Amino acid sequence: MALAYDPLFITSDKSPMDVPSPQPPSSMILLTQDELKRIAAYKAVDFVQSGMVLGLGTGSTAKHAVHRIGELLRQGKLENIVGIPTSKKTQEQALSLGIPLSDLDAHPVIDLSIDGADEVDPYLNLVKGRGGSLLREKMIEGASKKFVVIVDETKMVKHLGGSKMALPVEVVPFCWKFTAGKLREMMEGYGCEAKLRLGERGEAFVTDNGNYIVDMYLEKDMGDLSVVSDEILRLPGVVEHGMFLDMASTVIIAGELGVKIKNKHSSC
Repeated sequence: MALAYDPLFITSDKSPMDVPSPQPPSSMILLTQDELKRIAAYKAVDFVQSGMVLGLGTGSTAKHAVHRIGELLRQGKLENIVGIPTSKKTQEQALSLGIPLSDLDAHPVIDLSIDGADEVDPYLNLVKGRGGSLLREKMIEGASKKFVVIVDETKMVKHLGGSKMALPVEVVPFCWKFTAGKLREMMEGYGCEAKLRLGERGEAFVTDNGNYIVDMYLEKDMGDLSVVSDEILRLPGVVEHGMFLDMASTVIIAGELGVKIKNKHSSC
């Protein structure tokens, strides 16, 4: 559970961990993390304007944004919206809400994408893909003029991999053990453990693109992320990784006192 005022929107480039929390009054309303995510998602939808082509994200936070967009379309407050979904799951949700859909072939430039993230570092670099949609997310969000990311404050880290949770790498199924071994060997200096992601029934998890995911668990800071990114992508068998470097325009952070906003390249 989290505490929040009416919700408080703070524009700041300080980490949410650096902002002191005042003692809340006894009448404070308790909000769950999911409620805070919904508040942040609705704030992200404030960036949406009629006539836009939108990248529709995947995950527990992004689903609130997709729902809100559908709601505003029904109310006539948004018009002529075209959505580009980042997963089959999001496609199904958007269709159920009456959001018109298309793809990158028809719309190679996207006005705005809204999505969640698994980690955000102080430079707004991201880890994404723990939901398994990293390739389509990177293609769509990389084609966006503006990319708004929604997270809760637990996703803020000092460096990527800092949560000790997975850095996903999408790989082709052919000889995946060979590829996983090469990834482990390449990343061993960071204390890497590489594991095939499994589905609910214990079989290999299969992405929307028919690939597997190798989850890498790191003990140490990777240092120069661009160098590591290039090294991973050069490995035969690797399709894409979950580091989204220098892509986010704005990050909206749901926290103990509401939400705050961090903007890329701010001078503050």
